[in-house]
Amino acid sequence: MKKLKTFLQKIGPGVITGASDDDPSGIVIYAQTGAAAGTNLAWTAPFTFPFMVAIQEMCARIGLVTGRGLIGTMKSHYPPVFLISISLLVVIANTINIGSDIAGMAAAVHLFLPINPLLIALVFSLVIIIFMIYFPYRVLAAIFKWLTLALFAYIATALLVVDDWQTIFLNTILPHISLDREQLLLIVAILGTTISPYLFFWQASEEAEEKRLNSHIHKIVTKNELKNMREDVTWGMFFSNLVMFFIIITNAQTLPRLGITNIATPDQAAGALAPLAGQFATLLFTIGIIGTGMLAIPVLAGSAAYAVSEVFGWRQGLNLSWSRAHSFYSIIIVATLFGFLLTALGPVLGITPFKALFLIGIIYGILSPILIVAILHIANNRKILGDKVNGFWSNILGAMTFVLMTAAVVAIFVL
Repeated sequence: MKKLKTFLQKIGPGVITGASDDDPSGIVIYAQTGAAAGTNLAWTAPFTFPFMVAIQEMCARIGLVTGRGLIGTMKSHYPPVFLISISLLVVIANTINIGSDIAGMAAAVHLFLPINPLLIALVFSLVIIIFMIYFPYRVLAAIFKWLTLALFAYIATALLVVDDWQTIFLNTILPHISLDREQLLLIVAILGTTISPYLFFWQASEEAEEKRLNSHIHKIVTKNELKNMREDVTWGMFFSNLVMFFIIITNAQTLPRLGITNIATPDQAAGALAPLAGQFATLLFTIGIIGTGMLAIPVLAGSAAYAVSEVFGWRQGLNLSWSRAHSFYSIIIVATLFGFLLTALGPVLGITPFKALFLIGIIYGILSPILIVAILHIANNRKILGDKVNGFWSNILGAMTFVLMTAAVVAIFVL
């Protein structure tokens, strides 16, 4: 227990951000990857890791050094119409993502409790809103840290069902790239869900939040702080991609055996484990869905609120009370409740989970290259970061990430 406590104390915004990347919507992408391609795309987990670390480290450094989020830092260098457009797209995509996550959590709970999924979805939405408004940042950060443990449920599930480790190892270290349209789309989807714009905003804003809370200690960012931040980000992205890897191979080892090659919701992936691995495996997978959803939805709503608040100069921060930052919290409430409405009205409007994920992918795909260029610009600007600007490898990996995400955008429209 002491070791667990020590581990949780070391967890910062980087690990929380990484854990939130494995949200119920991401699970659908990873489960579909395993169902359709088997373990052939297991290599995408280690492949995307250095690019995630590079971009998230830049965002964290910007927040840590400036004490502001991305939009707040960009305000002095980019026109208002650009910032408003970026923020609007983030709010739209995040709200759809929230709806998709809430629906996935509700459906997963419904596997074990015969309660109307809409009622479950409403309860989740209200609980998340209440927690974010009434609990100060330090309490929320502690809750988020405990929720990261839910990710171990995916690893435990994989250890229960996976047996062909030799093939998995080979497919992990030897990339298997096919020109097949379906596999190319899966690779594009993986890039979009692992290198997501909302993570950029959340990472920078939470580093700034941490800095504001500790500003009484010192205002200058020390080498030790930078070192701790980089370790936090690296471990966070490693943990995120490790879980992604285990979700892919778990579904690759189970779903094809049942003749399932298409997964539209996370509860389908969880429920499909029962015939081969038993109800315990399904329960573990479901715990992972609920835990990551409870972590990811606040991150999605929070990143949207930070972006909009910084555009209009509103007070913002999870450590502020409702009376001091009501506009900030209003964005969180609206994004979460609209996400719930999408869950409720989706079937009526003909918005299937796949359509929602596809729309999210398009918006994030358009945003990512634009934001990466802006992040690279800021991270190399000495007027903003002083001597804390990018090094050689940060710029190389950042440029490669930009090329990858631009190629992904082109592929979305071509394929």
